[in-house]
Amino acid sequence: MTAPSVYRQVVGVTYEYLGPAADRFVSRQVRSHLRKDPEQLERKDLRELMDWIRLAMNLLSDDTQLVDLYIADLEKLTQPKARRP
Repeated sequence: MTAPSVYRQVVGVTYEYLGPAADRFVSRQVRSHLRKDPEQLERKDLRELMDWIRLAMNLLSDDTQLVDLYIADLEKLTQPKARRP
């Protein structure tokens, strides 16, 4: 079974915070700020993407704890996955 793309992983985390708007929100961030097709998103892009997401979320919400929690959840995606035998 193939693991979901980095983009799909980011959308999955984002869904917990933005619901059905997650895909559109993340796609817009990737296209506008990273100048990439969303499916071309790589793990190395996550730090920059998280900076843009934090900025956008701070404009959308006054709940800084929620934004911090969202970014912490995205941060987990930057960690290398353990290989299974």
